[in-house]
Amino acid sequence: MKYYVAGISLVVLILLGGCTNTTAPSEQSWLAGDHHIHSRFSVGWDYEQDPPAPKLGDDAIYPLPMNAIMGRYHGLSWLVGTDHGGPNHSKVNLEWAYPAVQRSRLVVPEVVQFYGMELNTPGGDHSSLIVPHTHDEAQVLYQLESGYDKRDAHPYDQTRDTEAKMLEALAIMRDLPSRPVVIAHHPSRSAKGYGEYGSYTPAEFRNWNNTAPEVAVGMAGSPGHQASTLKVFMPEGKGARGGYSGYPTLGGFDQMTAKVGGFWDSMLGEGRRWWITANSDSHVHYSEGGSDFWPGEYSKTYVYAEKNHDSILAGIRAGHVFVTTGDLISELFVEVAQGRSSASIGDELRIDAGKEVTVNIRFKRPDAPNPSGTLPEVNRVDLILGEVRGKVADLTTNSNDTTRVIKRFTSADWQEKDGFLTVFHSLILDNPAYVRVRGTNTDELEPALDPHGENPWDDLWFYSNPVFIAVQ
Repeated sequence: MKYYVAGISLVVLILLGGCTNTTAPSEQSWLAGDHHIHSRFSVGWDYEQDPPAPKLGDDAIYPLPMNAIMGRYHGLSWLVGTDHGGPNHSKVNLEWAYPAVQRSRLVVPEVVQFYGMELNTPGGDHSSLIVPHTHDEAQVLYQLESGYDKRDAHPYDQTRDTEAKMLEALAIMRDLPSRPVVIAHHPSRSAKGYGEYGSYTPAEFRNWNNTAPEVAVGMAGSPGHQASTLKVFMPEGKGARGGYSGYPTLGGFDQMTAKVGGFWDSMLGEGRRWWITANSDSHVHYSEGGSDFWPGEYSKTYVYAEKNHDSILAGIRAGHVFVTTGDLISELFVEVAQGRSSASIGDELRIDAGKEVTVNIRFKRPDAPNPSGTLPEVNRVDLILGEVRGKVADLTTNSNDTTRVIKRFTSADWQEKDGFLTVFHSLILDNPAYVRVRGTNTDELEPALDPHGENPWDDLWFYSNPVFIAVQ
C-alpha cells in the first residue's frame, strides 16, 4: 500500500476501491464506528506570528480520506472527524477542514462521515462535538467553536475556561433546531487515584446532563491511544494504555466505567441516560511512532441504526450502543422481557412487580482474525444489575452500592443458535433497576489495573449500555 501524509495517492484509492458507489441499506443493524479521529487539520501553531499561524499536520498527520479509507478497511460504517486546535482554529475547520470533509464523503461514500470537532472543553478536558448533517453544519460548528472552545480566542481568554461557559454552550446546543451530541473524552485521564479526579468530575457531568440531557449524553468508556504500549520508537514497557499515567485504565477502560458500582453506575442509578462509547483518538499510527491504532483497528462503537447520518446520530443519542475492543464480538443483543413486552439496549421496559423477568443475551464472534492476527475467544460474560433510586442530592456521588454482578456465564452456559451464542437469566424485581452486560477474553473476575507495557490485544472487553426496568 502506498500513501502520502500530504494527500492520498491514486494507488490507494484503486486498491481499496475508494471510488465505488454503494447504496445504503435501509434496515437497522449493528454499525461499527469511531467518534474521535484527528486529521492533519489538528494543526500546530507558529507563535512567532501574530496572530499565530496554523501548521498543517503538526499534531495529527493523515488526510481525512485516509482516515475514512483505513476505517472502512477495519470494518467501520461511520466515523466523526474531530480535529482540535488553538487560536482561531474555528477558521481552520471552516475554511480547510470542511471542504476536505465534503471531498472525503465523495471519495469514501461507503463510510457515513460526520463533521465535528474535539472541543477544548470549557472548565474540563476534551469532548466530541458531533454536528448533525444539515445544510448549515459548517456554520453551526463555526459558531460553537469560535464562541465556546476555550483555546479559540486570541489573545487567550481565561474567562472562557469555566464550567459556567460550558453550561452556556450546552444550553445553546440544546435549543438548536438540530441538536448536536457531546461525549466527554478520556474522562479520568487526569485523575491521580481512584476517585481523585482532575479535569472532569462527577458533579460536572451531572450539571452537563441536567442542562442538556439530549446533547450531553455520555463519555468514552474506553479511551483512545490504546497503542501507546506498542510504540515503535519507545523503549519496551514504558507506555501506559490510553496515556493514563496517573490512575491506569482497567482492561483498557476508564475507571469511571470499569468499576462495578462506581461512577457510571451512580449515574444509571439515578435513571440518567448516560451512555458509554469507545474510540481511537487517532493522530499517528503506532507503526510510525505514534500512540494510536487506525480508526476501527482496535476499538469499535457499535450503533443499532440504519446506515445514514440521522439514524446513527439518533442511535447514539438513545444509547443503542455497545462497545468492544480487539473485535472480541461483532453483534450483541440484550433483551429484557416480561410476557409479550420487551426492551433492548438503551430502552426501558415497564414490568409488574413480583413477576418473573427474563434477560436474554445473544452475541456473535467475528469469523475472521482481528488485526493482530488472532481470533479471540469470549471467556466469560457478566450480567450486572443495579437499582434506580432517583436523582441524588450530592452531585459529587461516585458510587451505587446496589450494583453487582448477578450472574457470570462461561462457555458451559451458552448455546449456539443461528450464528449467535445465547444465554438467559430469570429474576424477580420489586424496585426499578437496570441491567447491563460485559464480557472478556481474560479470566479476571474484575478488570485489573493495566500495567505499563501491557499488550492491549491480550486484554479485551466488551460492554453494553443498559436496559432500564421500571416497576409498576
